[in-house]
Amino acid sequence: FLISTCYSEGLRVMKKPDLNDPDMSLDTLMSIWPETITVFLQHKMLCVGCMVNSFHTVIDACREYQLDEMLFRAELQAIIKP
Repeated sequence: FLISTCYSEGLRVMKKPDLNDPDMSLDTLMSIWPETITVFLQHKMLCVGCMVNSFHTVIDACREYQLDEMLFRAELQAIIKP
């Protein structure tokens, strides 16, 4: 799975998705790794299906729900790499 995120000298650069990319939207994250949805639901977060999740990042969600971002990211990582 590759995502196009930037341009270099007029060429589109494709890169592998990175769970720790601070700019990745929640929508993209959940599309690439649908298994992460369970982590959001376990924390009773309303991000799944939210109309603005394509504009919010993990940073935004953790701030909104007052969660420790590093711990939350560790949970996401654990669920995609059991």
